[in-house]
Amino acid sequence: MSPESKKLFNIIILGISFMFIFTAFQTCGNIAQTVITNLNNTDFHGSGYTSMSIIYGVFSASNLISPSVVAIVGPQLSMVVSGVFYSLYIAVFIQPATWAFYTASVFIGIAAAVLWTAQGNCLTVNSNENTIGRNSGVFWALLQSSLFFGNLYIYFAWQGKTRISESDRRTVFIALTVISLVGTVLFFLIRKHEDTQTPGEEDSTNEILGDNSSAKAKMTRAVAAFKKSIKLSLTKEILLLSVTTAYTGLELTFFSGVYGTCIGAVNRFGSEEKSLIGLSGIFIGIGEILGGGIFGLLSKNNRFGRNPVVMLGIIVHFIAFYLIFFNMPNDAPIAPMEGTDHVAYMAPSKEVAVLCSFLLGLGDSCFNTQLLSILGFLYSEDSAPAFAIFKFVQSICAAVAYFYSNYFLLQWQLLIMVVVGFFGTITFFTVEWEAAAALAARGSDYSSI
Repeated sequence: MSPESKKLFNIIILGISFMFIFTAFQTCGNIAQTVITNLNNTDFHGSGYTSMSIIYGVFSASNLISPSVVAIVGPQLSMVVSGVFYSLYIAVFIQPATWAFYTASVFIGIAAAVLWTAQGNCLTVNSNENTIGRNSGVFWALLQSSLFFGNLYIYFAWQGKTRISESDRRTVFIALTVISLVGTVLFFLIRKHEDTQTPGEEDSTNEILGDNSSAKAKMTRAVAAFKKSIKLSLTKEILLLSVTTAYTGLELTFFSGVYGTCIGAVNRFGSEEKSLIGLSGIFIGIGEILGGGIFGLLSKNNRFGRNPVVMLGIIVHFIAFYLIFFNMPNDAPIAPMEGTDHVAYMAPSKEVAVLCSFLLGLGDSCFNTQLLSILGFLYSEDSAPAFAIFKFVQSICAAVAYFYSNYFLLQWQLLIMVVVGFFGTITFFTVEWEAAAALAARGSDYSSI
């Protein structure tokens, strides 16, 4: 197998592994609050929103040390161990206990930081400036296939149910735990390749599959990775991209947790309200897969760079927010177990709700594929710290969003995303224009990015 074929194989295995793990985790996140609402008349008194807020809060803090962990342990083992913690979190729902639920939330926050730092590093080391766009799209399309498969099961399994029984819950979460473990095992198929760095680059954190023999060398790499993270976080490009990244954290919270809860709380959807959560997740997944696939395949022929894709993403999201504002009752995110009988500015429409799910997924893929691409392009030599900063900002904003989702009406949540999304698009454009100018100065073809 040629070096390029081996790198593409690694990207595909990386994407498939994440697809399995996040089939389990994203489905879990999408139905967690609904399941927990049905548990709160028992001894269990947890909150899905609070759990996700803990996860993303710990996730953000852990990104400060995750490059050092990856530098010491290596990306493959980092992803395997992280995958195990994802599986343990999902397994908690088989027999829920409040203390175990919140404890697992802390551990999965740490694991997530390590997992995504290792993923970004692995993506970058298996790409170059000509393939980073394609590989980002391929990875994203495979990853977001997870939304399709898990939610397809929820749609059919919960068809016509207004209450989730103990048997229903256990069956779902045993299956999701097994699926997560399968994805974890697949990380072992990622093939190592020869380190191609020059002798003067020993401390570069992109040597993720290199020699980890010396304990002193490991510590040196760990310290260097931490210092590099702090240094990069203060650069102009990272600060500008942080606004865009902040928006992806806010809308991630909305489409992966809040919107499904809103749909499940609308009593006017009748007996289909619970299964409609699964259908919503399926169409979010279709939007994500379509976006990742198209933008990955077209990246080689895109003469205008990343900005048109990001522009498409913000337009699609603004349309979705507008329709959701008209279709969903304002109190849907914080409705009690009995749901809400309120109506927004139109009678709640299942078709509009599902269309909005598709638009949310498509817009999200626009932003994330282009952020992965530009980070891999700008920081090919410092990928672990760069992706750690990306996930730090994204996760801390997601944590804040999950926290205020316990209290804010729908209209205020939508307004926050509109404002941050607008400014995030402008800052992305600024960085992309500078990247294009730098590429032109080197005599490279802009369409290659």
